[in-house]
This record gives sequence, structure tokens and C-alpha cells, in this order.
Amino acid sequence: MPKAKKETTKKSVKTVKKTTLKKPKTIASKKSVKQIKTVKATKSSKPAKVAKTSQKEEPKVKRTRKSSKQDTGSVDFQIDNFSQKIKLLAKHLKTHTHDFDSRRGLLIMVGKRRKLLNYLKKTDLKRYEEVTKSLKLKV
Repeated sequence: MPKAKKETTKKSVKTVKKTTLKKPKTIASKKSVKQIKTVKATKSSKPAKVAKTSQKEEPKVKRTRKSSKQDTGSVDFQIDNFSQKIKLLAKHLKTHTHDFDSRRGLLIMVGKRRKLLNYLKKTDLKRYEEVTKSLKLKV
């Protein structure tokens, strides 16, 4: 009797292996596959949408502080640019209170702006006062 049990287990193992090796049959025809490929191609060709608020607000700020079209490195412009980014991040953090990575980025930007303000205060006090008044920053 023990031999009979071994034979039945071997047969069941063989049947299991055969069923797992079978390939599933495809139902889709060649025409439907071509149609799917064309749909995928048309969907991927569309450009990704970008948030409208960031596109509209940034150019306004850059126009106000630039002394010329090529001005990107002046202290006034950098402070203004940081202030705009800080406002956007602060707005984001009001709705997403647990976004700690963005909070860290915000604190880094505030520190950079503070360093630029300190530099401007040391070098040109008059421009420093103008910038703080126009941006409504606490002195």
C-alpha cells in the first residue's frame, strides 16, 4: 500500500506542472492591437499641463525688480525672487501641513533671503529700506 500512495502523489505533481506551463490564449485580433497602439501614440504626444499659478506669478515679480533684461544676479532681484517663492511655499504648507521636505526648503530659502538682506543692509542702507518697504518685510 505505501507504494500506491507514492504513485498518486507523483501523478498529481506532474499534472500541476503541466497546468502552470500552459500559455494563456490571446483573444485580441491584430486589428485591435493596432488600434491600441495608435491610441497610445496620440495620448503620449500631448504636452504635460503645468500649474497656472506658478507661470503667471513669476514673470510679474521678475519684471518689477529687474534693472535691465539681462539682470538676474542683482541683490534686489534675488531677494524679490526668494520672497515670491517663499509666498508660494507658505501657501502650499497651509494646505499640506505634514510636508516636511517642503518646509525644510522654505526655511533654507528664508535663510538665504535673510543673508542677502544683511548684505544689502551693510552695503547700501537706502536700497535695503526700499526693498523691505516694497516687499513689506519685517525689519
